[in-house]
Amino acid sequence: MKKLFTSVLIGLAVLSSTACKHPGKEAEVLTETVPESKDETSKDVFTDSYGEKIEVIINHTKGTATVHLEGKTYDLKKSDALPEYTASNEEYQYSNIKGNITLLKKNVDMVLFHAKRETKGSGSTKMASY
Repeated sequence: MKKLFTSVLIGLAVLSSTACKHPGKEAEVLTETVPESKDETSKDVFTDSYGEKIEVIINHTKGTATVHLEGKTYDLKKSDALPEYTASNEEYQYSNIKGNITLLKKNVDMVLFHAKRETKGSGSTKMASY
């Protein structure tokens, strides 16, 4: 009786595993092709003295900057007339000049973010000895 019960259970297990498969039907494989970006981009995150963070993504190929601050996104265009890296639109201006990172609201001259980038070797007090 025990052998009969065990063989019935095994038979049911085999039937249930094969019953879900339909002969001739293959699993569909969906592949989504992501276009490969050939743009040269860089991403930096800066933190000011209050702990506030700004994320800056610069597309060097297109000459644009995307700035994320406090849940808002600012799309800016590179300004070649201004020094070092500066990007702006009608309302806002982002600049990274000599390690000073600034986001301004232009029409009211308001600084939305300002931080000083730590440069390599800053804070070092090594002096050459002879």
